[in-house]
Amino acid sequence: MKEPHNHAQVGYAMILVAASLTGIALIALAIGGDVLYGDNIQRDHTAHFNECKNNDFKTEGCEKYHGRINSEISGIYVDLEE
Repeated sequence: MKEPHNHAQVGYAMILVAASLTGIALIALAIGGDVLYGDNIQRDHTAHFNECKNNDFKTEGCEKYHGRINSEISGIYVDLEE
């Protein structure tokens, strides 16, 4: 019976899986103390957007919403050319 020579390929695949799991574990340890990390980021961005909306998107830093949000389809349309 012929001996299979696929042990090396399986070994490399297991090394890649172990490396990816190690990367995930390191990320989890880095943000592990703050379980609401993503939620806090989302709340900050939402607060910034609401502040821009209250100022009709005319304050500094609000120009990034002009093309994506500022349209008649979104229901939030402000003419910035005024």
